[in-house]
Amino acid sequence: ESDTASEISFQFNKHKKTPSIGSHSSDMASVSSVSGSVLSVYSGDFGSVDAQGTVEFALDYDEKNREFQVHVSQCKDLAVVDEKKGRSDPYVKTYLLPDKARMGKRKTSVKKRTVNPIYNEVLRYKIEKMVLLIQKLNLSVWHNDPLGRNSFLGEIEVDLASWDWSNRKLNWYPLKPRSLSAVNGVDHRGVMNLSIKYVPPGSLGKMSPKNPPSGEVHIWVKDVKDLLQLRPYGVDSFVKCYVLPDTSKKSYQKTRVIKRDTNPVFNHTIVYDGFHTEDLKDACVELTVWDHEKLTNHFLGGIRLGLGTGLSYGISVDWMDSTQEEVAFWQEMMSASNEWIEGLLPLRSL
Repeated sequence: ESDTASEISFQFNKHKKTPSIGSHSSDMASVSSVSGSVLSVYSGDFGSVDAQGTVEFALDYDEKNREFQVHVSQCKDLAVVDEKKGRSDPYVKTYLLPDKARMGKRKTSVKKRTVNPIYNEVLRYKIEKMVLLIQKLNLSVWHNDPLGRNSFLGEIEVDLASWDWSNRKLNWYPLKPRSLSAVNGVDHRGVMNLSIKYVPPGSLGKMSPKNPPSGEVHIWVKDVKDLLQLRPYGVDSFVKCYVLPDTSKKSYQKTRVIKRDTNPVFNHTIVYDGFHTEDLKDACVELTVWDHEKLTNHFLGGIRLGLGTGLSYGISVDWMDSTQEEVAFWQEMMSASNEWIEGLLPLRSL
């Protein structure tokens, strides 16, 4: 895992393979979507009913098992969603902020036809206490709709740094309308500083020993600023890279891990060869930043560099969704062969 340069070769099925020493090859004829995409965890209907009622719960941390526990007892006087039938089918859902995707959601069972549901359920998170203390607990109540259009009934947000951990009793809390921190607080995931360059086939001169037999895309990942601080000391981060539509291991490249830093400097260059100019319209460079842990890695944010047309080689794909900034960055590279194009791009959910 060199932090200076990596190289990988891409051969498209309509071109003959040109062997290159030290390169891997893969076939981009098959189209596959990105696995593990982070979907919106706040999907639902927020405007149909007003938040009302209360929720009873207690918080505890099990030191022995290193487990955060949310004991959801019951709710009272919730809003009625279906006024014709006079019913709501409520359940309780929890996240740990700022990175709701990292720890995932927990939710209770659904209680049907009641505005006073009783749960007596414990929602559990395996998490270190020192990490927990820089989180916020978002607890929300929802009406479960059979068609998937769930309705928001209210929420409460708890700053765990200031929570009284000696208080293990069940207490009542009023449900509130949607908070600004829940809506906007997790949107900023950091900014990536990078440069890209396209070297067309034969552009360096026929006699040059460095002249590539096919085009190359060079990606220079310089640094990332303002990553989500998942631990008191920062975050252990690295960057993954794919050229979509290929998501195989042969396509996969990554930087080294930078530890204990929310502003990591990678200074890592990746070279993908096998490109022809027409392939730039249908390919997409996906760069994602991850938090490294022993058991699993957690998604922090990413960018997708392409034309954002929604199509790749005539096939509709969900990953061809580049933002205006990302599209402009890619187009500038396409129009300025052999020149490094510099950019600062915000990380986002993919």
